[in-house]
Amino acid sequence: MNLSQSRYWSLLLHSVDGVSEIDDEAFFFAKDGKSNAQSELNATIEALLNETTFNDNSAACRFPARKAWLKEQLNIIDFPKTDCKEYEKVLKRLNPKSVTLVFPSAHINSPASMFGHTFLRINSAYDSKLLSYAVNYAADANPDKENAVLFAIKGLFGGYFGKYSLLPYYDKLKEYRDSEQRDIWEYDLNLSEEETIKMLKHIWELNETHSYYYFFTENCSYNMLWFLEAARPEIHLREYFNNQIIPLETVHAAKAEGIIKDNFYRPSKRTTLLKYEELIKEEYQSMPLLLVDSDITHEYITLNKDMDLQQKRYILEASIELLEYRFSKSKIKKEEYLKLFHALSKARAALGGGEKIIIKTPPNPIESHQAIRVSLGGGVREGESIGFIGIRPAYHDLEDSSYGFLRGTQIEFLDFELSYSQNKAEIEKATILSIVSLAQRSDFFKNLSWRTKFGWDRNSPSEEAAFIGTVGIGLSWGSELAYVYMMTDPLFYLDEKYISAIGGSIGLVFDKYNNMSTILEVTKRWYDSGYEQQLVNISQTLRASQNVQLKFKYDYKERSDFKIEHEENSFSIYLNYYF
Repeated sequence: MNLSQSRYWSLLLHSVDGVSEIDDEAFFFAKDGKSNAQSELNATIEALLNETTFNDNSAACRFPARKAWLKEQLNIIDFPKTDCKEYEKVLKRLNPKSVTLVFPSAHINSPASMFGHTFLRINSAYDSKLLSYAVNYAADANPDKENAVLFAIKGLFGGYFGKYSLLPYYDKLKEYRDSEQRDIWEYDLNLSEEETIKMLKHIWELNETHSYYYFFTENCSYNMLWFLEAARPEIHLREYFNNQIIPLETVHAAKAEGIIKDNFYRPSKRTTLLKYEELIKEEYQSMPLLLVDSDITHEYITLNKDMDLQQKRYILEASIELLEYRFSKSKIKKEEYLKLFHALSKARAALGGGEKIIIKTPPNPIESHQAIRVSLGGGVREGESIGFIGIRPAYHDLEDSSYGFLRGTQIEFLDFELSYSQNKAEIEKATILSIVSLAQRSDFFKNLSWRTKFGWDRNSPSEEAAFIGTVGIGLSWGSELAYVYMMTDPLFYLDEKYISAIGGSIGLVFDKYNNMSTILEVTKRWYDSGYEQQLVNISQTLRASQNVQLKFKYDYKERSDFKIEHEENSFSIYLNYYF
């Protein structure tokens, strides 16, 4: 029957090109099971037919998916009877009926979380999804407690073990939606109850096993795809990916395979508090902060005869949300939190029912552009025609359509562009890494903005592409119409010799309309040589469709080549395609 070469056996072993991606010896019966599917099949059958223990440690209890499949394929009816109390207990508690793919969107100020994340929710018969359980895979490390550079390097090269976990869904919501300020998107899948149980059996087999975690490949999202394919082998989600697996791209793949049937949006604490900022009148904006800091008591609000009743409700509701947020960030002690939470909740309840806040559902990330971008462009530079061609494998920049992405964020890897003019090809840019986080400040959130870039560009005083390294910091403010930012960027260039500078930038982004945006940035740089340089960048983008964009650009650069100062003006138009 050649079962060891079947697709489903490969799925159960997490095997790619004959080698399993599971790195835990406890997952295999055969000594060479990781690389020999036939040997592992033989050893599994022998273990199931010759049990030596008949409790939770038996082969059948540890590998229910393998047993069920082999029983079906080989029509085996005389497996030894085993008592799988733990598995049956979990199965009863989960009561699996269906599956939801959950996508917590990017965290505005965390580089480790700016790609987003995906995990699975096992839905039960309960009406409340909060009582369901989540299946998660993550590096066994805390990025907030480790050196950021070391965390990135180890994550890229398999320096951590990946760990599976099964937790109540409300715990994951606390982690992502509340403490990490991330909106949650839930995509209900059309898996049947039978397929869901099939998937759960395989999830159980990976309980307490580990594999090496790789940030771009064998990551959180990739390992969820194995479970979905084990539930329904006819789908081929992993085949959509080659060199990198970005969380949002797995959602695109699920859509392409036709397994998403519905979606639901859960706003984060941050989004909720920003909505309260809109609803509370300007003269009362500081009151939720004063309440949480205990600088005023709730009586100051409730007994105020000059204040509108609905405004009182909004202020107290916002203060409760802000208090919960601070507690989730460990900024307030538990005893103090409980005391204040009780007082504020009691005061709010005494004001009776009010208007429920309505948070507008933002553009769905599933309708955003995909990660890989190819660009073709043309234009005029200093009176000469010029052409451009570029490719970027990941992921999003400020000049891309922001539809479905977190406002003011950028993360790019390996963005490469060539220009061609006067029978000469030149490097226009070769970005290794670029990250931007323009977090708009508000009464409740006093975030700093920052950006970093390492790679080659043509913004140095000379006309040739030179290597740049920079890490900058600044502030940003915004409204529904647009946002502005101011940045200070210390930087250095390596272009035959080392030069350093400090730059100051002011930017304005009009992005009220989902299908278009206008970006203006003016930069002044002061170099260690005494030379001063001005840069101006203006771009207008139009989203023609989900994966097609038109971009119009104007660039002004002051140059100083061989002590000859001159100005450079460029006008260009690009067609960007994403896949």
